[in-house]
Amino acid sequence: MDAAYVFRVTFRLDPTDVTADPDTFETVVTSPAADPGTEGWLFFRDALWRGEVSDEGHLRDLAEDWLSVPVTDVTFSELRTDEAYLDALRAAVADDPAFDDPPREVLHAHLGSSVRVTD
Repeated sequence: MDAAYVFRVTFRLDPTDVTADPDTFETVVTSPAADPGTEGWLFFRDALWRGEVSDEGHLRDLAEDWLSVPVTDVTFSELRTDEAYLDALRAAVADDPAFDDPPREVLHAHLGSSVRVTD
């Protein structure tokens, strides 16, 4: 099983005693998705809604930790996954009593149409 959350992140350099031009850059950040049912697997529920970042400040802080630079913007691009991970994710959602809706609806509510299944 393999899956990762993909984000577009804008960050800026904040040098001391020198200037940088440009000082703002955009990059793509890929963060591994936790295996369904393990610690951190509910990241999609806690961070995303309708394929968008639900709490930009929180995710900006996470991205700053990931990159060790000041982050000015972060947007969710996709959950890149293989079929096995997606099946396991759906099964974990179905088994979790916190979710009342069918797994496809839950995942669509949080991820929108931003799921890309790869080989």
